[in-house]
Amino acid sequence: MSAADLRSIVLLRHAKADWPQVSDHERPLAERGRMDAAVAGRKLADTGITFDLALCSTAVRTRETWKLAVHELTHRPKTVYEERVYEASPGELIAVLNEIPDDVRNVILIGHNPGIHGLADILSGSAEGEARARMNRRGFPAAAFALLSFEGPWKSLEPAVATLTDYWAPAE
Repeated sequence: MSAADLRSIVLLRHAKADWPQVSDHERPLAERGRMDAAVAGRKLADTGITFDLALCSTAVRTRETWKLAVHELTHRPKTVYEERVYEASPGELIAVLNEIPDDVRNVILIGHNPGIHGLADILSGSAEGEARARMNRRGFPAAAFALLSFEGPWKSLEPAVATLTDYWAPAE
């Protein structure tokens, strides 16, 4: 594999949502969620990754999270709002990621728990430093993200092929 085959995936859970009298899909961010989404965006910018593609659930809280986070990035990637990400299992999320064209190197997936946390666990066959310990200790709270890398085409993404290289969660 060459450096051109190295790919990055960031799994971002939506920020803290409010609980108004609307359907789950239509729940907006809470005030704290709006603040945490912007902070997550700054932390994503600190990674230095230039995202080629953002795959975002169609739920209001994920769209709002992404809108606030992407504002902090120096490069705005192509964004696809994908219905299949809403309430998706880790396996369903892998199927979505397997469809990404191979000219895309770095992807951010904005979704929901338990799917996002489960996907981070399932994909990460190894981890750098304390990333796995921090993720296991904190769980995957609202606005948290995991950074994974793997080599090969997107269609080869499957359990345990990635390395968990970083994990971040806002302070509770």
